Amino acid sequence: MSGVLLPWLVDGLVILGLVVITAAVYGLLWLPDAYMAIHAASKATVLGLCPILLAAMLAGSPAGIPRLLLVTALLLLTVPITSHVLALAAYQRKEPMRSPDAVDESGRLS
Repeated sequence: MSGVLLPWLVDGLVILGLVVITAAVYGLLWLPDAYMAIHAASKATVLGLCPILLAAMLAGSPAGIPRLLLVTALLLLTVPITSHVLALAAYQRKEPMRSPDAVDESGRLS
């Protein structure tokens, strides 16, 4: 039975990942400021690529599973740090927060 359901599960995971990545691309294009665009890009990387990597693990050979687990672990470790550093650089360049409900909670005066 798993031989019949496995291709459907793999296809569903790939479609889920592509839908999340597509939504994040629209977020990059339409969100009002750099901070929200960084947020959309980081969510796309983690929440979009993880289902695709899981689909590759299920459909691929067992020899590739450790490599895919390593890629997933590195994504989960590095993407939050990268997005934080990008947002910090944008903040230090005094990029404006254009969202109507944005609040600067850093305590610094601009």
